[in-house]
Amino acid sequence: MSELATLARPYASAAFATAMEREAIERWSHALSLLSDTIQDETVQRLIESPTKTPTQKAQVLMDLFEDQLDEYTRTFVRILAENRRLALIPAIQQEFAARLAQLKRTLAVEITSAIPLSDQQIEQFTEQLKSKFQQQIQLTTTVDQSILGGALIRAGDIVLDNSVRGKLDRLRNTLQKT
Repeated sequence: MSELATLARPYASAAFATAMEREAIERWSHALSLLSDTIQDETVQRLIESPTKTPTQKAQVLMDLFEDQLDEYTRTFVRILAENRRLALIPAIQQEFAARLAQLKRTLAVEITSAIPLSDQQIEQFTEQLKSKFQQQIQLTTTVDQSILGGALIRAGDIVLDNSVRGKLDRLRNTLQKT
C-alpha cells in the first residue's frame, strides 16, 4: 500500500496544483472520486489490465463514461496516467488529493475501528480529544471489525494508534517470542 502511495504522490501533487491554479478544487475532487470508484470495479480493472487495449483506448473508455463531468484538464490527466500505465493508481491519487484538500481546509480525516459500534457520546469524546491532539478539525469515520476483539484502532493520516486488544496481544506475542 505504501508503494502505491509513493507512486501516486507526484500525480496527486500535479493534479492538486492544477486544480488550485484553475480554482477548480471541488471539480477535480469530484472527478477523481468518480474515477476512483469506477477504477475499483472488476470490469474496469480487467480493461485496465488488458494487454489487447492500448493506453489511449483505456483512457478513452474512462473519459467516455464521464463525458460531461471531466473538463479538458482532467481528461489530459487521465490520458497521461494511461500513457504511463498508471490508471490503477487513481484510487491512491484520489486519497492523496483528498488528504491535501483536508490539509488545506485544516481538516484531518480520522478512521476509528472498533469491535462494536461506538455510541454518539463516544464519537463526540473521540472527536474532541483528537481535535485537541492534532489542532485541526476532525472528519471522523467509524468502522466495526470484531476481529480486533476490543479497544480501538485509530488511523489519522500517517499515524496509527493501535489500542485494540488484538494489537496488544500481537505485541505481547512478539515480545515473548524475542525472549
